[in-house]
Amino acid sequence: QVQLVESGGGLVQPGGSLRLSCAASGNIFSINAMGWYRQAPGKQRELVAAITSGGGTNYVDSVKGRFTVSRDNAKNTVLLQMNSLKPADTAVYYCNVDLSDPGGARFGYWGQGTQVTVSS
Repeated sequence: QVQLVESGGGLVQPGGSLRLSCAASGNIFSINAMGWYRQAPGKQRELVAAITSGGGTNYVDSVKGRFTVSRDNAKNTVLLQMNSLKPADTAVYYCNVDLSDPGGARFGYWGQGTQVTVSS
């Protein structure tokens, strides 16, 4: 089994910053991509940012230039630095990791979600 533990959400004023962290533990052979999704009330879950095992990144257009995704492979951790936050960024943020087992089969895991609220 694999567990993902997220931290770092909270309430912040517009223009402020937050840093989300997600640590994976358990029966991990190899981690492929790691990323963050978010879901606002009444909306579908969307990909916010992702990072490959090689360090390649991609972002949803609405966060480009404001958010930065990074990973620490030694700690099986993915981070999301969020700057210049806007009320539209308010959502539950979910960590997602794509793992491979020794046979090459791939599995996706989700974190429990952490609330980010941007409000004055």
